[in-house]
Amino acid sequence: MGRPELKGNMKMENAIRILAGTMVLTSLALAHFVDRHWLWLAAFVGVNLIQSAFTGFCPACNILRRLGVGRGQPGGDCGGGCSGPSCEK
Repeated sequence: MGRPELKGNMKMENAIRILAGTMVLTSLALAHFVDRHWLWLAAFVGVNLIQSAFTGFCPACNILRRLGVGRGQPGGDCGGGCSGPSCEK
């Protein structure tokens, strides 16, 4: 089997997973090497993921959407729907 072909646009769901994972790993590294209070960042990321699952509101989705992530991809919206003024129809 060959390697998956990379496309120009990434799905919003994948971008959120990458962002959240990067933030948690960064938080753990900073907590280990700098100060344990950096663990609050990992807790914030986790709580934000949980609340976005229940409410459908995801601040990271809004930021990434404005940066052009997920445009032109099926499932490009985070939370299943885009209702803000920055959304393309």
